[in-house]
Amino acid sequence: MVVRAEHDREVLAALLGRDPRLHAYELGDLDEFFWPYTSWFRRGEAVALLFHGARPPTLLALSAPAGVGELAALLGELAPVLPARFDAHLSPGLERVFGDSFRVVSRGLHLKMALTDPGRLAAVRPAGVLLDREDLPGLRELYAAAYPGNWFDARMVDTGRYVGVRAGAAVVAVAGVHVYSPAYRVAALGNVTTHPDWRRRGLAAAVVARLCALLRADVDHVTLNVQADNVAAVRLYEGLGFSRVAGYGEFELSAVLG
Repeated sequence: MVVRAEHDREVLAALLGRDPRLHAYELGDLDEFFWPYTSWFRRGEAVALLFHGARPPTLLALSAPAGVGELAALLGELAPVLPARFDAHLSPGLERVFGDSFRVVSRGLHLKMALTDPGRLAAVRPAGVLLDREDLPGLRELYAAAYPGNWFDARMVDTGRYVGVRAGAAVVAVAGVHVYSPAYRVAALGNVTTHPDWRRRGLAAAVVARLCALLRADVDHVTLNVQADNVAAVRLYEGLGFSRVAGYGEFELSAVLG
């Protein structure tokens, strides 16, 4: 079957909107802010997204259990036209589709979580101020010290949805977004960290609480991704009212030559 590229945002929004907590990243990427960096593919109700705004590109292919078979078929059709190297976020088992044509390296199991009990945020005293482009040097210094290797798109600071705690000229704690789309009513937290010298003071919970309060004024679904074995982070988010939506795997794929 010929791979079908999908260019109709309304069609994609209708399909992905059936499970917005699972597909928050994809829904957010329908927003004009990210749309130019995306390629979409569809087979029936199965949707896969290749996001070109990262290096290497990232493939998102996620499904509820009932739809995994159709999504696997789509990925099988898509495999010959994918880049020689890409990252992927895949529902469990879908990585096997690529076993014959790609070397697949796991980065471990991750969780998708969503804010389902916002009342718990009231137990945390929020803190932090909105950051802007003048804070970019301080943010980059913080990420180098506390979160090396994270994916950070400086453009996201322009959304006004990065909250940080400053100590003098330094930023010592931050909570931001990977996805933020009032148009599609979704957001995904990202780039949350605290400088090692400032940890165990409740700053992570405080900035996340402040950011969630801002986001809830604009969107219906506040979500995040977290590594499943990061027990401290999972407990932090559960304490703030997030619950587990689904597990998925993150992978690095490179084409097998021969």
